[in-house]
Amino acid sequence: MQLHDYTAANRRAWNQAAPVHAQHNFDSLRANFARPGYACLDAIATDILRGIGVAGKSVAQLCCNNGRELLSIKNLGAARCVGFDIADDFIAQARALASAGKIECEFVAGDVYDIPRAYAAQFDLVFISIGALGWLPNIEKFFEIVASLLRADGTLFIYEQHPITVMFDEADKSDLPPRLHYSYFLDAPFADDGGLDYYGGTRYESLIKYWFHHKLSDIVQAILDQGLTLKAFREYPHDISNLFAHVEKMEIKLPLCYTLIAQKESTVTE
Repeated sequence: MQLHDYTAANRRAWNQAAPVHAQHNFDSLRANFARPGYACLDAIATDILRGIGVAGKSVAQLCCNNGRELLSIKNLGAARCVGFDIADDFIAQARALASAGKIECEFVAGDVYDIPRAYAAQFDLVFISIGALGWLPNIEKFFEIVASLLRADGTLFIYEQHPITVMFDEADKSDLPPRLHYSYFLDAPFADDGGLDYYGGTRYESLIKYWFHHKLSDIVQAILDQGLTLKAFREYPHDISNLFAHVEKMEIKLPLCYTLIAQKESTVTE
């Protein structure tokens, strides 16, 4: 399969998942965003964004899902905000949440590998959050696009699930510590039809979707290859995926998520 074959399949699966997710959280999100200044971001993301200085900045979020995080960033004082996601139905939810709160955000439906050139060098900050990177067949090309979106001195902020979790079976919650099921050096995509309900945990027969494991070194190297400078990196033992809360409770802690900040230096040609 080619790159766009994978992303087209994932687009169909995520569109199928959109109403499933909406059953769990859309009404509450709509009510919350109707309140001025509401933000769903946790303390770690909020503190980092404020440390970066998000107020007045132009922000893009790639793989933004229903837009709840980008809308929260806008409510922290960001200026222009644009969210990109492959799933048309999640983009529709994002626009509905923005409308409920009268929040000015732009949401664009489409493959992140095909973001129009009109958005090049338009953003002070690119934000990538939980559950984005694993759906991308080509991590190197992805960060090439990220770099193209950033202005000189722009910042990349990632808050993602730790790649070590690929070694565990997310459905097996019986053993602690968790048994190792897969190699950390796995290079073949996961093909699955078990659904995408990481809120309710119910499994349904979904359209085939493809998930890709990228080692932490793959991610960091792809960022460095674009001339971005690594500014900060932190690992944390808490679960942001709704998949490994049982592992989080262990006395002996494992890294379950991380934050990464990188900067596009002004000497890099745009």
